[in-house]
Amino acid sequence: MTDEERKTLDKEVRQLKRISSEWASQLHDLVEDRLPAGYQEIPGIAQSTFDACKAWADASARLNAAQQS
Repeated sequence: MTDEERKTLDKEVRQLKRISSEWASQLHDLVEDRLPAGYQEIPGIAQSTFDACKAWADASARLNAAQQS
């Protein structure tokens, strides 16, 4: 992997971390502000948070592997 590709992947990891943090914040707001009345929102927000965190974890693993090679 070239330095340019590593920089691009690093940027992707940072962006995905921001996105996952935003989803986590939405989940936190749901718990703090809208439960129990907003219980129907739990599955959608939880799935989106999980997906965002998984995307970040996958990209982080790729970046770590690229940095070690």
